[in-house]
Amino acid sequence: MQVAAIIVAAGRGTRAGGTLPKQWQKLDGKSVVSHAIAAFRSHPRVAQIILVMHADDIAAGLGGNLGTDRIVAGGDTRKASVLAGLAACNDDTQAVLIHDGARPLVGRDLIDRVLDALITHQGAAPAVPVTDTLWHGQDARVTGLQDRNGLFRAQTPQGFQLKPLRAAHHSSAADATDDVAVARAAGLDVTIVAGDEDNIKITTPGDFARAAKLMRGDMDIRCGNGYDVHRFGPGDHVWLCGINVPHSRSLQGHSDADVGMHAITDAIYGALGMGDIGQHFPPSDPQWKGAASHIFLEHATALAAEKGFRISNIDCTLVCEHPKIGPHQMAMKSALAQIIGIDADRISVKATTSERLGFTGREEGIAALATATLVKS
Repeated sequence: MQVAAIIVAAGRGTRAGGTLPKQWQKLDGKSVVSHAIAAFRSHPRVAQIILVMHADDIAAGLGGNLGTDRIVAGGDTRKASVLAGLAACNDDTQAVLIHDGARPLVGRDLIDRVLDALITHQGAAPAVPVTDTLWHGQDARVTGLQDRNGLFRAQTPQGFQLKPLRAAHHSSAADATDDVAVARAAGLDVTIVAGDEDNIKITTPGDFARAAKLMRGDMDIRCGNGYDVHRFGPGDHVWLCGINVPHSRSLQGHSDADVGMHAITDAIYGALGMGDIGQHFPPSDPQWKGAASHIFLEHATALAAEKGFRISNIDCTLVCEHPKIGPHQMAMKSALAQIIGIDADRISVKATTSERLGFTGREEGIAALATATLVKS
């Protein structure tokens, strides 16, 4: 069965706000209608894609490079726009899918359900059963109830055998809100297939935020742990969480030995499943000798952003007898916040002793533990 998809995008969509019609406004970096077109372009059962646009939008060049086979000008009514799309179908087209350009989240399974139903029916359309209680109202008061049994919320794409639908449109003088109404007026049989709650139509400004959230899918939250140790050696200060803290000795390491920042960096790498500092900055490489540890943390933060994650919070515990961390805690939080790019109140830096036990208790070195939480942006 040769199938053409007709994307109707000739409306003005003023309720959505903005300076452009809603179908041309940006959603996740691309126009709303381009998301709809992409869904049909990637579907193996769709042979042709026709985009119906307002003449002003064509003149403005809005429809270029969207992956359509044809662009045609719509009419003053939806019916006229659909007729223009039907006239543009290839000669071998047997069935059409007519889709609102303001529905960017149409899924492949939904398209398949409509096409499968067209094998045995003249028309097929997706819908979602009404589950909410319905009221009649006037002047902000409830005036009655409406039985919801047998009621559905209509969606697109609405599919039809081409010849019967084309004849139905030519025989009908009145405009209609969708093609099911035109088909039924001509006596065509239209079967209902299961719709999709995510297949929303952009109508108001709030719908853009809802669609963007749906496009991100299920929330992706990652947690990672980091642990590091550095021993003391000669010196007069230690670097801890980006702050130079005066002390009778210094921490030893290939870099500046900022044990706290190293643990935090490893926690971020861990949440991403991307190893540890040693893999990204090998201690065998002389270029990292004495390097400032903010280089490592900046790299881990940039990797998280590249993978689409934002760092939600950091929790770091320093284990040592001395130096005392409390007087420097706020400065450490501020330094880390500046490097990571989050508010300081999303960062915790705290300290504990090991009750004089072990190497930290004997003041041979400092240990640090850190946890990082990443959330898909």
